[in-house]
Amino acid sequence: MSETVTITRLGGRGDGIAADGTPVPFTLPGERVAIGRAEGCGLLDAVLDPAPERIAPFCPYFMRCGGCAIQHVAPETYAGWKRGLLVSALSQAGLAVKPEALVDAHGAGRRRITLHVRNLEGQAEAGLMAARSHDLVAIDHCPITVPALHGAPALARALSAPLGHGRKPLDVAVTATEAGLDVDIRGHGPVEPGVRAALVRLAEAEGLARLALHGDVVVERSQPSVASGEVRLYPPPGGFLQATAAGEAALTALVLDALPKGAKRVADLFAGCGPFSLALARHAEVHAVEGEAAPLLGLDRSYRAAAGLRRVTHERRDLFRRPLLAHDLNAFDAVVLDPPRAGAQAQMRQLAESRVPVVIGVACDAGTFARDAAALVAGGYALERVTPVDQFRHSAHLEMVGVFRRPPRKRTGLRRPR
Repeated sequence: MSETVTITRLGGRGDGIAADGTPVPFTLPGERVAIGRAEGCGLLDAVLDPAPERIAPFCPYFMRCGGCAIQHVAPETYAGWKRGLLVSALSQAGLAVKPEALVDAHGAGRRRITLHVRNLEGQAEAGLMAARSHDLVAIDHCPITVPALHGAPALARALSAPLGHGRKPLDVAVTATEAGLDVDIRGHGPVEPGVRAALVRLAEAEGLARLALHGDVVVERSQPSVASGEVRLYPPPGGFLQATAAGEAALTALVLDALPKGAKRVADLFAGCGPFSLALARHAEVHAVEGEAAPLLGLDRSYRAAAGLRRVTHERRDLFRRPLLAHDLNAFDAVVLDPPRAGAQAQMRQLAESRVPVVIGVACDAGTFARDAAALVAGGYALERVTPVDQFRHSAHLEMVGVFRRPPRKRTGLRRPR
């Protein structure tokens, strides 16, 4: 049975929130809408009085696919909502700092996508999951990706054939690189030699740069790499890479802008395959720390191929279980860290006890960033500025760069007795 409600605000996931607190996806503040109800959520039946900010979504899968939450709002309102996610998180953590303006870093589109392949009625289908569901929404292409990825769903379906056409659920990660598409398939497990040979033939036929199973390279026809400023990055199979090239450039520029003048030694924690490390090495010696071996191999290759860089050392270390200690951190003039979505509580506690002059925190979750920032502030750091960066356009995901500075110790004017 349908009922009429009025939407009062946008929630943190992009849902409209009704006056009684019910989230209603795909609605906007000020709208009067007809809804049904299921499991505490409003199901939109009709928009009775649309808001002036409502626009037509550009994607034919919007409202079915769970990838985008908010294609239906005008750009200015969207930017205000997205920046507001960070404003709210900082306020809840008791941090009185006003974020900078939102940086649009969508660029040409997302350069990586993970597609799910499932067997539906005897046929392999590839797509994305519906919102808050494990139901597959089969797609022809994702319009927010770069053009090189528009054929990724068809590619995922083709690659599933030797693996049972999706009868065992598969996740197919596809990254657009300058050498071609880099594909890592997960969910199947070890394969027989005949299946492996079939995958090699498919990779050749599709012109893939590399094909891997769970990070194990099946065939590499050309080393996948992407340009990052004046160097090249070599991500491992299925390895982390910023979602957009524009996002990586924006984050790197913010990190470099915060680097203290005259800094001689910098630590890059959760370094991955090294985009920040290599950029920082134009200005200072860098010690890169990462928990996985494969990204460090890529970083080392990038460093050896580049010219004009200062010394870059690297260390494999689980920073969640074995954070760098305060006395180790004191050897650096600045520390950059870009942890996963869960944040870096253990490492932040050590930084809070250190005497590092500047900490540059890059994060992909406003809540964990605010939590970690509060720990640094409690340890005596000042959060000088924080800039939100939007490389996941139309979603509730947000990147940010915060600059923390430890005030210099005040001199008392007292002399030591002789």
